[in-house]
Order: sequence, then C-alpha cells, then structure tokens
Amino acid sequence: MDTADKRRELLDLVLEVSFRRERVTLASGKQSDFYLDLRQTLMRPRGVVLAGELVLDRLLAGPPVESVGGMAVGAVPLVSAVLAAAAARDPESPLLGFFVRKQAKGHGLGRRIEGGFASGQTVALVEDTVTTGGSTLDAVDAVGAEGGKVARVLCLVDRCEGAAEAFRDRGIELEALFTRADLPV
Repeated sequence: MDTADKRRELLDLVLEVSFRRERVTLASGKQSDFYLDLRQTLMRPRGVVLAGELVLDRLLAGPPVESVGGMAVGAVPLVSAVLAAAAARDPESPLLGFFVRKQAKGHGLGRRIEGGFASGQTVALVEDTVTTGGSTLDAVDAVGAEGGKVARVLCLVDRCEGAAEAFRDRGIELEALFTRADLPV
C-alpha cells in the first residue's frame, strides 16, 4: 500500500472513531465546536500501525534524529507506534524513544524525561493533536534544559489554531500529517 492510500485510510479511521462535533474546552483553554480524541485511533491495531508508519516515513525523509518523544501521556502511544514501525522495517534500528513528564518525579531518580534520551541528542517530538502547541513547547523546553536539541516536531493533526506559528517562532517547523482542512469542519 502506498503512502497516499495509508494516509487516506488513517484519515478515514480518525473521522470514524476520533472526530466528534460537539462544543468542548480544549487543553489550551480554547473553546471548539469539534473534538478529536486520537487515543481512539491510536488504541486500535490498524490505527497504531498506520500512524507509526506514516510518521516514521516523515522522520526518515527529513533531517536525522536519534530519538523520538513527546509529552506523557498523550504522545506515548504515538512514540510507541513509531518505534514499532522502525523495528518492523529494521530490527536493528537505532531509533530510541522517550517521554517527558509534566514535572520531575518526586521519587526514584527524579527524572522529568524517561526512556531513550541523553544529553546531546538530536530528537523529534511527536503529538497526536496540536492546537496552540503549548504542551509540546513545554517538552521542547524540557529537552533543551537536559541538553538535547529538538530538530523536528510532527503531529497527526494540526487544528491550525496557532501551533505552527508558535513553533516557527522557536525556529522549528511543525510537520502535520493532517490539518483542519482535512476535517469536515
């Protein structure tokens, strides 16, 4: 199956199980007339496979990164999907994954970033849906504070409500598989 077919199938699944027309308050605090619960897509076998393959395709087509991560808990299924896709293509893939906590743990090693991350790495951050980009910008700051460099930010859906501009202001281009224009809004 080619990329265009995978993309169409993933969008169809998103619209079927994750898209709802309903007035909601988003994590950004903004009001919206529609809601995207991409966990519904990413917690289905076909959805996780398609999302992982399509995001990995984007990663491999651009500047290289050593690790892929995102904010807990939202980005964890997508990080796992990308790693599984990388392993399916190359069982010896060196790509690592990590997640960023909202705050450092108060026990154990007290880390804010968990998993395959080390100071000096060049990384990509992923997110299922972005509105203003606030939580992922927080992850950008956390990675930078730990000595990493965020080279790329990729998302499944950009709601086109300021995130791309916020990342651009930080010198990072937002790469979206889908945008608001792909949704029936």
